[in-house]
Amino acid sequence: MYEIVAGIDKSEARGTAIAEAITEIPMDASQVRVTLLHDFEENPEGASVDQVASIRRAREVLEEAGVEVALEESSGEPADAILRLADEQDADMIVVAGRKRTPTGKVLFGSVTQSVILGTDRSVLVCSGEEE
Repeated sequence: MYEIVAGIDKSEARGTAIAEAITEIPMDASQVRVTLLHDFEENPEGASVDQVASIRRAREVLEEAGVEVALEESSGEPADAILRLADEQDADMIVVAGRKRTPTGKVLFGSVTQSVILGTDRSVLVCSGEEE
């Protein structure tokens, strides 16, 4: 089984872009399992991962393509959560969607994508998921 960990934030556009990028990888969908991870940096309402619209949409796209999907949630730093889950599952690939930020914005707010790329030896697929 080919294991993929996909880090998905609140953006439905980025969640959909991630799912569509995974379905376009030339491999047998029945041999792929994707774990969709949403990190709740703040979750005062106590929402669960299956209540996040971007996760639901990504799951729908993947399941329509015949890909097995699992859901995970965490809280804290998103990049750390993605890397930790990828290690726990011995993932073959990590998938994230980048967003445009100025160099100053990256310094001030950090970049989950950059932290994931620099924090792992695993293959990382970065797809574009900009809001329209």
